[in-house]
Amino acid sequence: MIRGKAIKFGKNIDTDQIIGAHHLNLPTIGDMAPFAFENAPHFVEDFKRGDIIVGEDNFGCGSSREQAPAILKHLGVGAIVAHSFARIFFRNAINLGIRLIECPEAGKIDPLELLEIDNDRLRSLKKGNEYGITPLPPFICGIMADGGIIAHLQRKKTS
Repeated sequence: MIRGKAIKFGKNIDTDQIIGAHHLNLPTIGDMAPFAFENAPHFVEDFKRGDIIVGEDNFGCGSSREQAPAILKHLGVGAIVAHSFARIFFRNAINLGIRLIECPEAGKIDPLELLEIDNDRLRSLKKGNEYGITPLPPFICGIMADGGIIAHLQRKKTS
């Protein structure tokens, strides 16, 4: 189960907004992480480890910058909920084991609303609402449950 407050964004959040290109020359993901969403004061002020990023359409668009989801994982993002995800960001995040939730009702979620994700349910602990989500295929759920593609392949190799 994942529980955290909603850190809300709008449409077309691109990877350059997640981590600006001018920080990509830093040596490690950990060195880049403090600059995540540096132009979004609400993220910098409100985000705590385990919180849930909520976006609208096309979250993670732009370049195929793998550092963007890696930084979010490093920061401890509990999950990312959005109407839709950019294809490359979606796959990079799944490969890292980040929980992604496609939710047609993501726009109804309020900023800082306390959310709970349990298997295929997304609930507001503030409003008591349950939001509809689009189920992911079982093989993708398996990759996320194992903590990413590398851990998933290692588990499959030893079993």
